[in-house]
Formats: sequence, C-alpha cells, structure tokens
Amino acid sequence: MQSLSNRKKVLEQKPMSFWERIYLPAIAKGLSITIKHFFKKIPTVKYPEEIRPYSKNFRGQHSLKRDEQGRERCTACGLCALSCPAEAITMIAAERTKEELHLYREEKYAAVYEINMLRCIFCGLCEEACPKEAIYLDGKHVTADYLRKDFIYGKDKLVEPKFDITKLSQTTNN
Repeated sequence: MQSLSNRKKVLEQKPMSFWERIYLPAIAKGLSITIKHFFKKIPTVKYPEEIRPYSKNFRGQHSLKRDEQGRERCTACGLCALSCPAEAITMIAAERTKEELHLYREEKYAAVYEINMLRCIFCGLCEEACPKEAIYLDGKHVTADYLRKDFIYGKDKLVEPKFDITKLSQTTNN
C-alpha cells in the first residue's frame, strides 16, 4: 500500500562504533548531567520558616462577605451552586424575620451554606457567578485534617467576622 504523501523515508542502519557498543560514553554523559543537577541551587521552600510569595490570582479558602452594615451579602439565589462543576456547594434558603433585619440584606438568605472542600476544585466559577459579590476565594490554604466531615465547611468557617469600627477607634486613641 502506498502512503498518501508519496514520500518515502529510507532508513539506513549503520553499524555501531566501538565506543557506542561499550556504552561508557553514554553512561558518563548521564552521570555528568546528574552531577550538574546535584550542585544546583535547591528550589525547595522550607515552609514554616519561609513563606513563598503568592501570585495575585491565588485562590484560597472561600469566604462569604458582609456589606458595610455588617449584614451577610448572600441571598441564597443558588447561582454559585449551579455554576460549580464539582457540585461542592449546597445551601438551604430561608425567609428573614423582623428580628433578623440587622443580620441579612434581603428577605431571603442562606440558612445553611456548606462547601465540601474535598470536592472543590478551586476553579473560581462560584465567585464569578455570584451577582451580589458574596463569595470570594481569598482566604488562606485549606488545612489538612483527618476526618472527612471536617472538610465540609459551613457558615461558621466561611462567613467573615463582623468589622467593629469602635475597636479600631479605641486602638488609635491609645
């Protein structure tokens, strides 16, 4: 059968020389490469003592943001859960009562908001899908743990703490 390009490649096998047959030059060349790498600078970062610099687009642990009045921004619309390709986000919506006006922005809020960090691939699609800018991947590294249930992060780990302006003014006055 003829090839489509009508090009033929002629292979010529010439006999090996004496040095090629004893393989010593090839072994010496391989050892020289190994020795060169042995004396190069080590790129390893010794973590507890040194902290490596992160890029601007580093995606860390998720955090649910608050607005200027300290209320949660999340309105439980579910767009973050729909956009998550790993299906790591689950939420249960609830209606806000009159006593919770100072806690939530809208009438609907996420009563339960959980992210399974074992499933999360840190793609950032939940961050892009959120219309209220309530979720960001701006936290620290997700820490290691022993139990699977400890990798399901609820609102207790995700919601950022309230910012108290009175504490800031007290530290500047002292």
